[in-house]
Amino acid sequence: MQSSQSSLTSSVPGAVDASGSGGGYNLFEVWGDTVDARHLGLSIGIGAAISLGLYALAEFSLRRLMDNAQMAHAYAMLGGIVGCLLGGIVSALLFKPKRVVQEEVADEAFRATVLADLTKQYGDLGRLEDVAPEVLAEMKELGLYDMFLQAQQQLPEQASAPAGLRPVLAGNGG
Repeated sequence: MQSSQSSLTSSVPGAVDASGSGGGYNLFEVWGDTVDARHLGLSIGIGAAISLGLYALAEFSLRRLMDNAQMAHAYAMLGGIVGCLLGGIVSALLFKPKRVVQEEVADEAFRATVLADLTKQYGDLGRLEDVAPEVLAEMKELGLYDMFLQAQQQLPEQASAPAGLRPVLAGNGG
């Protein structure tokens, strides 16, 4: 799988099938998504067959029904576009996604390092009191609220500055 691919496709390192054995799938990355090469080829064939079939059927039918051959041809092309959409739907129903999502929880030391890097790069990151309630709820859900609260409490001299004098992330061009 290390052979060179076109600029649109590349081999997916460490790709495994659903059983975890690594066999059975020939996985590639195409435009940021993971696909099986065999299913990709079949999907292209299905899409071509359906779109060309609908185009030919529409062309044949509309030329018999319409007096204007150019209009019949234009409507037949619309039939081909509808066929492309139908081919995509059929392929999506036949071939399930191959991506494997693995969630990794970052440890507290890593998060503290990232926060320190952000503070070093941008200065004061602002105050939690200035953040929208929806963002605060998401920060709490992700376990980031307490970390930012601790960082805010470690900088009491900046936290007590008037709101107009406090540096914020957006104000530093970040």
